[in-house]
Amino acid sequence: MAGANLPRKRRFRGQGASGAAEGGTGPAEGLGAPAVPSAGLPSVTGDDEEPRRKSGARRMSAVKHGVQKRVEQARAGLAHLADRLIENAPRVPVRDLRTLRRHFPGLGPEEIADKLIAGAANGTSTIGAGIGAAAMLPVPPAMPAELAAEITGVAMIELKLIAELHEVYGQRAPGSLRERGLAYLTAWTEERGIDVTKPTTLNAALGGRMKRELRQQIMKRTMRNLPNLMPFMIGAAVGAVMNRRDTKKLAEKVRKDLRSRQVPWDALPDLPPLEQPETLPAELPDHLRKVIED
Repeated sequence: MAGANLPRKRRFRGQGASGAAEGGTGPAEGLGAPAVPSAGLPSVTGDDEEPRRKSGARRMSAVKHGVQKRVEQARAGLAHLADRLIENAPRVPVRDLRTLRRHFPGLGPEEIADKLIAGAANGTSTIGAGIGAAAMLPVPPAMPAELAAEITGVAMIELKLIAELHEVYGQRAPGSLRERGLAYLTAWTEERGIDVTKPTTLNAALGGRMKRELRQQIMKRTMRNLPNLMPFMIGAAVGAVMNRRDTKKLAEKVRKDLRSRQVPWDALPDLPPLEQPETLPAELPDHLRKVIED
């Protein structure tokens, strides 16, 4: 009996070793490991996708941070430029009515205004062409500084124009040299003439609202001046045309406003000569200084 049972035990162990074809639990010989169910386990594709998502999120965060930093830098630059214009507005040389009539003998208010607008348009056109020509160099020299200088130069030419138009139409802003400069700067910002009969329009020059509007005006001016930076002299041509057009457009708005409140020359009181600033801002390049003083 014992001898008869031994072969069966060997056959049973042999079946377990050879495979589970008849219900065994071991792998079948020569067939390899059984497939592992994928449910609940990360696939190879999933392992690759997760780092990709994290990398994309990091790049997006870096881009947003860079954009935010640029915006903050632009705001800081505009704020600084606005402060510089506020500081320099009283330093713009302005000719009073008596001097203007001596420079343009025999001409009436409209003819003198035409001459002033043409001269200012030529001046801003020259500045625009100069900045555009600088952009054609292989390595443009300090272009942000050049652009800031152009904005300042153009603003000072237009401030001079606005102040002299007020003289021509008998609408001189009252107050000291600084108060008049800030009042004309307000007119430049708002693109309209000053109503000397309304003190609120003059007092606004000292408030925070003017600074906000001034920054907006500088931003618009900056965006208009960006084509000046195109190379190969295209920027020079575009800069000259755009500056000339914008100066004339601004002048006509202010002129129309002043004409509606014009005081005839023979009805004007005997106004004292205008105070003249000692010097222009030191940071202005010589070519801008010459254009403004002409």
